[in-house]
Amino acid sequence: MEIRLVRENKKEYLDLLLLADEQESMIDLYLERGDLFALYDEDLKSVCVVTRESDTVCELNNIATCEQFHGKGYGKKLLQHVFSYYRGTYQTMLVGTGDSPWILRFYEQNGFVISHRKKNFFIDHYDHPMFDNGAQLVDMVYLSKIL
Repeated sequence: MEIRLVRENKKEYLDLLLLADEQESMIDLYLERGDLFALYDEDLKSVCVVTRESDTVCELNNIATCEQFHGKGYGKKLLQHVFSYYRGTYQTMLVGTGDSPWILRFYEQNGFVISHRKKNFFIDHYDHPMFDNGAQLVDMVYLSKIL
């Protein structure tokens, strides 16, 4: 297993990034200013993008694992890597996500705690309704983790 920091041609990972954030214009807001990490286990399994938000805070903007590899620990392994990578540089990592029980559980199992919400985020910022397991996503739920 190998995790690479990708500095060029980040759009080559767009298909995988779109699994976690299905609107390309939203990905464009953070992709080039963020650090993209790619986890390979023979071939590409998972990616994530982390941005600097302040001197003490970074944000996990996107983490996606190829659907056929969900539940195999690749997302967790990638998170552990970025926690280690940014520990000592930032104090806190934020992540914003839809109000979806299975996604929130993933983050909570990896040490994040719910911080705050941005009301109507998905309605105000996306050009189409967003759904998870049949439920429309409305608010962005932010979670934080002390690094």
